[in-house]
Amino acid sequence: MVTRREFLAALGAAPAVLTALQAQTKSLRFGYAAITWGSELTQAMDDIAAVGFRGIQLRGEAFAQFGDKPAVLRDALAQHRLTFAVLSSGNLSIDPERERDELATHVRHAQFVKDAGGEYLQVIDERPKDRAIVPADYSRLGRLMSELGKRTAELGVPLVYHHHMNSLGEKPEEVDAVLEAADKKYVRVLFDVAHYQQGGGDPVAAIRKYKEWIDVLHLKDVRPAPPAPPQASIVPVRPGQPVARTPTYQFVELGRGRVNMAGVFTAMRDINFAGWAIVELDRVPDAGRTPKESAEINKRFLVDRGFRI
Repeated sequence: MVTRREFLAALGAAPAVLTALQAQTKSLRFGYAAITWGSELTQAMDDIAAVGFRGIQLRGEAFAQFGDKPAVLRDALAQHRLTFAVLSSGNLSIDPERERDELATHVRHAQFVKDAGGEYLQVIDERPKDRAIVPADYSRLGRLMSELGKRTAELGVPLVYHHHMNSLGEKPEEVDAVLEAADKKYVRVLFDVAHYQQGGGDPVAAIRKYKEWIDVLHLKDVRPAPPAPPQASIVPVRPGQPVARTPTYQFVELGRGRVNMAGVFTAMRDINFAGWAIVELDRVPDAGRTPKESAEINKRFLVDRGFRI
């Protein structure tokens, strides 16, 4: 349920920004990511359509459930009047021993996207563990994605790279290094404003910087993680067992964190962005709220800023 405080916060739009965005509203396409619902894809489609979003981003659960029957998924989405905007295809490792299998997996997912009537294939890179990162890692990732992008392009499915926390493309300078080695013709960018913010960057400036790369945007907010309850910190650890890190940040609904969303929207207007803007929330941040209620908060934030969902 949307609280009065959240409703009032969502009304804080700058009039100049709202007015300037009116002309852009018709060309933008807003979607919503089904990740918040986990494997409950039917419920995700029901709720996302009911809230009024026009597109959906799906993950590996979609391939697991519909990989051998993409037409069933295509028909279900059509019944909900939802466009299959993006499939999150999983991680892309730069380990040479895994390269052949990894490329084959993602190409298979791209074929599924095409058969199910989808548009984009998304990959996130897999940061090597237990060793120092070297410049050659970024170069290898850029080249590997370019090769993958060539193969998915042959199927008519563009590849978008999602920079991400805990990946090679976490910090701004790392994103730069990866893209320097990538072929812009075959590797496009899914720019995530909250991941970029948490990685130490300015998403407003980055949208302008990468305007020739960005095909898809992820819209969400981020705030410091709330303190863990005292009992949660008392976890027995066996000798040699790695200690789990307590997250220092939490992804939240639009307007509830520290991302300069007004600046993001202005930058979107300034670069004439007309692609998919996917609202994404990994999980419901507050106990007692449903994924659908979070989607409603996000929609209200956008509508109150002049966007037509």
